[in-house]
Amino acid sequence: MQFRQKALSKLQSPEELDVPVRFARPQGRLVLVVTVVVMAAATFWAFTGTVSSKLSTPGVLTHAEGSYLLQSPVAGQVTGVLVEEGRQVSAGAPLLTVRTDQGDRPVRAVAGGRVTTLFARMGSVVATGADVATIERVTHPDDPLVAMLYVPGSSASTVPVGATVDLTVQSVPRNQFGVLRGRVKAVGRAHQTEAQIAGFLGDSGLAAQFSRQGNPVAVLVTLERSSTTRSGFAWTSAEGPPQPLDSGTPVTGAVHLSAERPIDWLLP
Repeated sequence: MQFRQKALSKLQSPEELDVPVRFARPQGRLVLVVTVVVMAAATFWAFTGTVSSKLSTPGVLTHAEGSYLLQSPVAGQVTGVLVEEGRQVSAGAPLLTVRTDQGDRPVRAVAGGRVTTLFARMGSVVATGADVATIERVTHPDDPLVAMLYVPGSSASTVPVGATVDLTVQSVPRNQFGVLRGRVKAVGRAHQTEAQIAGFLGDSGLAAQFSRQGNPVAVLVTLERSSTTRSGFAWTSAEGPPQPLDSGTPVTGAVHLSAERPIDWLLP
């Protein structure tokens, strides 16, 4: 009954027209303005801004034509080693002599290039088909090095030709000399099997490493040249390392992928 009387008295009382209307507090207006400005800036950035990303992938320094494993066509004992590592040889040049039942037989280079590794030693016994040397296919000692990266097959389509690449060289301290600069020259069209990688690099160990997560795609990276560094290549540091770069050195490449607008992530 008491509540009913209060309600009736409320209805009978005139409206409080003389009471001023209360607007939001200054702090509330400030929060609203800031929110609107942030949303407008985010919308503008989503349509006009760009976001870049990198793809990190392993690789190796080599020459454009790769290397091959020279295998002995005969079995027997090595009686002569006719070349040294680092020596340039021509196609058909003898590298070893192997004593067989039919006498001493030469083991010749299949193609010209530079001998990078000799597995056979004087007095060692080799079987038919045994690896005796690795020969890098170079026609001239000054042929430039390149980097061959092996990108997972699912990511290869995101790598554009011409993209810049930062190469961390395993034998060069990054915090002291920085990274090597390069640019994507070509992206392979097919996945590489472990056997194909080994056949190109002449190194079954690296082939197994690059194929650990499936058959990758080969990406050829040219190195930026520089006349002011001792290595002859451009680095993020002023001078780069004091020593030259060697073929067969492992690297890790950070490929700069194409920049995208944030709005593209939301649109189908």
